[in-house]
Amino acid sequence: MVKKRSVRLTEAFKDFFENERAGAMILIACTLVSLTVANTAFGPSYLQFWQGYLGPLSVEHWVNDGLMAIFFLMIGLELEREIYAGELSDFKSALLPIFAAIGGVAVPALIHFSFNSGLPTQAGIGIPMATDIAFAIGVLALLGSRVPASLKVFLVALAVIDDLIAVIVIAVFYTSELSVGYLAASLGVLGLLVVMNRLGVMTLIPYLILGVVAWFFMLKSGVHATIAGVLLAFTIPFTHKRDDADSPSYRLEHALHKPVVFLILPIFALANTGIVIGADWASDLTSPNSLGIMLGLVTGKPIGVTLLVVAAVAFGLCKLPLDLNWKHVIGAGFLAGIGFTMSIFITNLAFTGSADLINDSKMAILLASLTAGTIGFIFLKLFGQPNIDDVDMDTMDYEDDNGEEQPA
Repeated sequence: MVKKRSVRLTEAFKDFFENERAGAMILIACTLVSLTVANTAFGPSYLQFWQGYLGPLSVEHWVNDGLMAIFFLMIGLELEREIYAGELSDFKSALLPIFAAIGGVAVPALIHFSFNSGLPTQAGIGIPMATDIAFAIGVLALLGSRVPASLKVFLVALAVIDDLIAVIVIAVFYTSELSVGYLAASLGVLGLLVVMNRLGVMTLIPYLILGVVAWFFMLKSGVHATIAGVLLAFTIPFTHKRDDADSPSYRLEHALHKPVVFLILPIFALANTGIVIGADWASDLTSPNSLGIMLGLVTGKPIGVTLLVVAAVAFGLCKLPLDLNWKHVIGAGFLAGIGFTMSIFITNLAFTGSADLINDSKMAILLASLTAGTIGFIFLKLFGQPNIDDVDMDTMDYEDDNGEEQPA
């Protein structure tokens, strides 16, 4: 006889999900505004504003290297929470989104490489690897009770791991000139923060102050400064409880989430989606780079996610939660094809100095993300009903090999 047991979604996860849903709507609005203004008589002035200098850096540079470091800090905190108290805290449960993320990164990269191998645009291989958490969750949230709670957790874990891989790709492949001294100084500051963590320092202020110092040294080192945000997250104490309001990591993530979702990401969208639509925009979409981006996101993501998960389940490495089926996995794969924020971010790094190539890549990203999101929404709306009738939107249950119900 199977013993029924429900596991509630954490309050942190619920807040995260609701904020991302609202944030996705704001991102869409900012993108439409930026795209529209860039193609009016005000377009040149609008684009020039972002290129204007504010101190030693351009406004766009401050946004992409400064504000986005805070975004990556939040990504790091979310990953830390998932590892210590979330979907990634149990190794067997973590394997499912890990395999999904690996497939969702590898296949799109191979598709882009197949079109651009040996060309100057080969540097764009990282563009279709990424998943935009806010947009992917925003689309999933529109489906409401039509999809099971396990799918929400699976998609969030997949997207967070996906972004972690993207961060590694940025650090390894998109570093032009490396200053070993500054890099060592940044890592030294972060090492000091690790020592403070071990000594039990729970006050956030010193972590944040020294985090800014580490960011500055990372910026001067040539490694993209946003990497400092991710590394900083793992130096901040986490108390290993699911919703511990006294945990510095939990408090910082909670404090950052709304500013990041409702301010930083919209500013990023305004700064980076001023795409000029020229007369030959349609023909530009047939270039090897644009085809690699679009096919990578629209077809590579669902294929990669599904194939790796099928293989992992077939070899007994992990199993699907009881309320998930293969249609849910395919649908999640399409939603993972919404690249947007991370794809645009990598575009700026891949094609520095080529405004036309950046513009064409952004157009491909927008169209591919719109297509992937639309297909994913329609697919899950038609086929996304949970497998079991008594699944609560706030619970996740499945049976283990002994017939005992376990949290997904």
